[in-house]
Amino acid sequence: MDLGVRWKLHGDGRTPAPGAVVRPDERLSWPRTAGLGAQHVVAMFGASFVAPVLMGLDPNLAIMMSGVATVVFLLATRGRVPSYLGCSLSFVGVAAVIRADGGSSATVTGAVFVVGGALFLVGLAVRRFGARIIHAAMPPIVTGAVVMLIGFNLAPVTASTYWPQDQWTALFVMLFTGLAVVCLRGFWSRIAIFLGLVFGYALSWALDRIFGRIHSADAGGRITEHWRLDLSGVGQADWIGLPTLHGPSFEWSAILVALPVVIALIAENAGHVKAVGEMTGDNLDDKLGTAISADGVGSMLSTAVGGPPNTTYSENIGVMAATRVYSTAAYWAAAGFALLFGLCPKFGAVVAAIPGGVLGGITVILYGMIGLLGAQIWINAKVDLRNPLNLVPAAAGIIIGVGNVSIEFTDTFSLSGIALGTLVVITGYHVLRAFAPAHLKTQEPLLDEGTSSYDTGGDGDGQRARS
Repeated sequence: MDLGVRWKLHGDGRTPAPGAVVRPDERLSWPRTAGLGAQHVVAMFGASFVAPVLMGLDPNLAIMMSGVATVVFLLATRGRVPSYLGCSLSFVGVAAVIRADGGSSATVTGAVFVVGGALFLVGLAVRRFGARIIHAAMPPIVTGAVVMLIGFNLAPVTASTYWPQDQWTALFVMLFTGLAVVCLRGFWSRIAIFLGLVFGYALSWALDRIFGRIHSADAGGRITEHWRLDLSGVGQADWIGLPTLHGPSFEWSAILVALPVVIALIAENAGHVKAVGEMTGDNLDDKLGTAISADGVGSMLSTAVGGPPNTTYSENIGVMAATRVYSTAAYWAAAGFALLFGLCPKFGAVVAAIPGGVLGGITVILYGMIGLLGAQIWINAKVDLRNPLNLVPAAAGIIIGVGNVSIEFTDTFSLSGIALGTLVVITGYHVLRAFAPAHLKTQEPLLDEGTSSYDTGGDGDGQRARS
């Protein structure tokens, strides 16, 4: 069985030839391959390190399980789809809502474990019936609206939790990160979040030396005098050790909040597979179902031991486009580095010590970008918001999600925010479509226009793309 772990040396092993790319089944020299792997880990900083901190989970365990999930993904796709898996920021809002309702870390990981299981089943369905089943249930207007409400639902978290801890540091970090994203080029622009964190660390340290302690809310929300940058945990942490594990806990209220993220993950996977296929020149249509299922398995493995879920991430696309290296050997190297980082508690302590003000500046941009990805889905699919069939369910669902509107069914069961907003978008669209006049029922492109070439067959029956 070909598991995609054999690579031919590309050219002289140093750099791609002019106009050429290093294909997934090729590699550069092993030292260069290792360097590229480390580069991918750094580029994934926002997902692999910041997201788990925002979710209240162990960053050491997060980075270790991202390596495990990457290995699972590469084996499942047999080395045809280069990708490093990290925690999708779509889950941050879910964790915030669950914790606001009194949920623990076990409750968070239990809810997300179910999301991983649902994603696995969706992948199997796509393998069997083709990607058109995704479009039938979740056309672009629905997908974009759900992604948008998930991102914008996070706005109160930044406004009430992180920004008040140090408003001036948050402001300067936001400005610096924005400049890094816009003004830098190539690899440096891909690690703008990482650079913003480094800048925030340095700024917080300098402000502590110049002005002393700050009188503001701490990480627990209490108004106290405290250092902006507290590195006491770093000194106490060991250099080598295993991360802390815990099992998931399952509660229906938390699961219902988390399930809408499945829609965002399907969109992310479809876009990733299509983009990699276009850049490498390979037709990867037959691998969408496998990629979705692999993400689901990786997420279940991680959350089963207390880590965050893992999925494909757009930073990979940027690094591959900048280097023209699509070798899956680099991703095996990245997975190896992730496992090593996970065994260093001191590294995790540095990540966990990110000042609240720094997170305030970073999350203003990150959360907004999540929400606007929904708008990007609409633009790519040419969704017509002048059509009331599209406009009404999206408008209602987004306001419900962002405003955290709630409906109480019993004293112990209610739906609100992300879960209720998603339900309104999906059911609202399909119910309205059933009663809408024929001229409003226009044919829309599939998901992100990247799945329209799928046949109705599955991975196993020699599925071929239509020209």
